[in-house]
Parts: sequence; C-alpha cells; structure tokens
Amino acid sequence: MSEIDYLAVNRANWDERVAIHVASDFYDVPGFKAGGDPLRDFEIEEVGDVAGKSLAHLQCHFGLDTLAWARRGAQVCGLDLSEKAVETATALAEECGLEARFVAADVYDAPVALGGAYDIVYTGIGALVWLPDMRRWAEVVAALLKPGGFLYLSEFHPFTDMLDDAEGSTVTFDYFRSDPQIWDEPYTYTGSEELANTTSVQFQHTLGEVVSALAWAGLRIDFLHEHDHTLFRRFGNLEAHGPVYRLPEGRPRIPLMFSIKASRQGSAP
Repeated sequence: MSEIDYLAVNRANWDERVAIHVASDFYDVPGFKAGGDPLRDFEIEEVGDVAGKSLAHLQCHFGLDTLAWARRGAQVCGLDLSEKAVETATALAEECGLEARFVAADVYDAPVALGGAYDIVYTGIGALVWLPDMRRWAEVVAALLKPGGFLYLSEFHPFTDMLDDAEGSTVTFDYFRSDPQIWDEPYTYTGSEELANTTSVQFQHTLGEVVSALAWAGLRIDFLHEHDHTLFRRFGNLEAHGPVYRLPEGRPRIPLMFSIKASRQGSAP
C-alpha cells in the first residue's frame, strides 16, 4: 500500500490493545492462570491430539491460545506483529510454567522469524482481516509446514460482513470489496477504555479467496466446515447459548464462522 503504512498503523493500534485486553473479562487471564481453557470445543475436536507435536501460532496476540495448546502437550511458538504482545506472552508463559517461544515479526516474515518446520500451523479468530494478500499468507503457511503437517484455521465467516448489524437480515455491504478499509474506532472490542491510536487498516477476503490461496500454495484441503454459531453478539438479535451466540429459534440459519484444515503433501519423517 502506498497511501498508508498499514503495518505501522496496525502495530500501534495493537500495541495499545494489549494491556486493555489482558485486564479484560473477555480474555479472563486470571481464569486461564487457574487452569481455564480459552480454546473453542470445535477447535479442540477438529485439531485433535497435539501432544508432542510442534505448533506455530501466527498472529498470536498475547499468547493465550498458544499457551492453551502448550498445556495440551504441543511444543509451541507464537508470532505477532506487536512487541508488547510478545513481551506479555513471554511473561505469561513463565508465570504459568509453560514452555513456549514468542517472536515479534510481520506474519509474512514468519518462515525466517520462526525457522524450522512445524507439524501444525494454527491461526485463529479475527486474524485474516489484518492481512492484505492471501496468496502470500498461504505461501508462508506452506513454507512453515513439515511434509504431512497441516494448517488449522478458524475464523469469522465473511458472509456476515455483507449483512446489516442489527439483525443480519439485509444485504448492506459488498461481499467482494477488496480495497483497504480504514477504520477509526475509539474502543477495542473488550471494554470501554478509550484508545489513543484509534486507526486501523483491515482487508476483506471472500471464503473462495482463502480456500483458493491455500490450494494455489500446494496444500490439500482436508475439510471446510461452516458453523451456525459465533463468539460474540455479531448481530443485535443473536442469542447466547453458553459460550456461543446463535440466531433466534425459527430464524433461517446462516454461516457465522468457518474452519479449515489443509495439509502439506508428503509423509512426515
């Protein structure tokens, strides 16, 4: 991008979010320290047993999900663009007595920054909107994986981005929009503490763009699952069902999240 340095703008925005998020009820860091698990049930089921496997977590924020995989026996390394997030993740790992390595770098530099080859590349909720180029991202994933290793991605479904915020019933926004979107939001999604660095740059990607990029990078799509629940009140009429939100009973269901497993061809050594 020539108009705006999206990486610098987003780094400043996410640097400021770290302390707010760590202190928030949304992330419940005290609960995690006490043994709570922030991973979603469908992720645990779809990824399977990670004990003894190497796992790279791209765009790991301050490492809560990364460390949850470490608790399940994975050998983990997390990468994030924010130095403050990485420092916080490292301190949290030490406090919890968990083995983990965290690196601050642009996700597109991950093969150099992380080194090695991994059994699993994991990336999760709300990550892809911060990346301008899905093909470059898919190349990074493929470069990080061992033969026989796999990517696991869970994300908010892009279908929701074209619907109105009130009830998700009216097509309001362009599904195929591809230009950078500059947002000015005074608050982060976890609470009411006001940000100084309010600007962020985000990028919309269709589901087809994500899947095609992975296939283009030589990965085999093992599954693409679409889910009728999400993790927050995306539309005003969503109803809480335990830790997830769904449309009201009787309302035709729409996809609110999706998950993908994609494998690098070849046998693990």
